[in-house]
Amino acid sequence: MIRVLLVDDHAVMRAGFRMILESAGDITVVGEASTGVQAVAAASDLRPDVICMDVQMPDMDGLEATRRIVGSVQTAVVVVTTFDRDDYLFDALAAGASGFLLKNAGPEELISAVRVAAAGDALLAPEVTRRVIARFAQPASTEAPSNPSPDRESTAGGRGGGSFPTSRRPAVLSRAEAGVGVDASPAVELTDREGEVLQLVAQAMSNAEIAQRLYIGEATVKTHVSNVLQKLGARDRVAAVVYAHRHGLA
Repeated sequence: MIRVLLVDDHAVMRAGFRMILESAGDITVVGEASTGVQAVAAASDLRPDVICMDVQMPDMDGLEATRRIVGSVQTAVVVVTTFDRDDYLFDALAAGASGFLLKNAGPEELISAVRVAAAGDALLAPEVTRRVIARFAQPASTEAPSNPSPDRESTAGGRGGGSFPTSRRPAVLSRAEAGVGVDASPAVELTDREGEVLQLVAQAMSNAEIAQRLYIGEATVKTHVSNVLQKLGARDRVAAVVYAHRHGLA
């Protein structure tokens, strides 16, 4: 069972989340909190696998609570908010959140986000995926637009790389941080298989999806992804996605 802590200052919202998540069968809600301070204490006491974290709360907001929890407890935090704001998005990723979901998401998306986070990956709402890539795939000297037009396809650093998928399927990525760092040099020696895996990672595929596409085991995919990250000097999959788009590999 995936153990979840719900953090939201609205009791009705927590009750709705509880009903949705526990209907999944493999998820149990082990606790609730209505403020950031309560969330930090509950995370320490309960050690949940995943925390669904609101942003705007009394005493301490969800971003500061996420920062404190991730720094002290081995748990994944999925920020679930009403507000589709870039500052919330990037601050949440910088704080160490494993995902960002809007409250207008469907029940199946909430359940999927919890499962993905519990598996050690991360999930971004489809509405914000392109903004993450647009922000991080820019050359260091270029400031990415804070709210790109939803009708415009984002390409990597103006190099003509493939645009990031814009379907309603959420992008599954590893834990993201705002300070994405990758080796700036495109001269990286990847094997043919590693190149294939990188291209599929850049299409927001999970390890399971990559394994199915390439007809290989999921453990083998994990090994290839690990090798790719090491060769790129990337600390996570978000950095690898940025690298692929920046250098036209996606």
